[in-house]
Amino acid sequence: MTSKRFDGKVAIVTGASRGIGLAVAERLVADGARVCLTARKPGPLAEAVESLGGPDNAIFVAGAADDAEHQDEAVATTMDAFGRIDFLVNNTGINPTYGRMIDVDLGAAEKTFRVNVISSIAWAQKVYRAWMEANGGAIVNVASVAGLKPAPGIGVYGASKSGVIHVTQELALELGPEIRVNAVAPAVVKTKFATALFEGREDEVAATYPLKRLGAPEDIGSVVAFLLSEDAAWVTGQTITIDGGLTLTGGV
Repeated sequence: MTSKRFDGKVAIVTGASRGIGLAVAERLVADGARVCLTARKPGPLAEAVESLGGPDNAIFVAGAADDAEHQDEAVATTMDAFGRIDFLVNNTGINPTYGRMIDVDLGAAEKTFRVNVISSIAWAQKVYRAWMEANGGAIVNVASVAGLKPAPGIGVYGASKSGVIHVTQELALELGPEIRVNAVAPAVVKTKFATALFEGREDEVAATYPLKRLGAPEDIGSVVAFLLSEDAAWVTGQTITIDGGLTLTGGV
């Protein structure tokens, strides 16, 4: 049998019942890894596990990404099932607000930062203590091009993703050389999460991209897999922009 680059490796991928998270999990399993998927709803998670080949390849733990008990359960379940956690992909993100930052509901803003930023730190802490501190590993955080420059209408979301980028840099400094920490910053990817940004006008939106199409979840999954792999062994603290060239035009 031909070995695969992630044979024997184990990952936790948050927000993985669909979209980018599921595409990441699909790529990791295709490359030989076993994965624990997390998201809020058990039904879609069970379907995702089945699509990945069942419990030999994947398991799931349902819960809210920012809930400490859920985080503990997911880490413990992964260790019990697979005995290690080599990779963490912090993919879960929310964007419950739209409009000017000056008008934003502060409760919604707080929730956005708690899920998008604080939970990324919490998940990193817990996989670090459970496995990576003694054994090494790699972490990839999913940020956004909205975290690279002002993004009117989604300023709170963008600010949170800017925070994710900074967290990535700080953790990379703290955890090297045994653990590498990187991020990806996608532009609009065709997922349910981003539907409001392109629904009914996909051709118009895509026309603003030099590559003349929106992203697919698989476009992100392949780059995340690269960053987790030994092909990126000398890459840490970096945020890889995956945007079809959009930021070249000045857009986000």
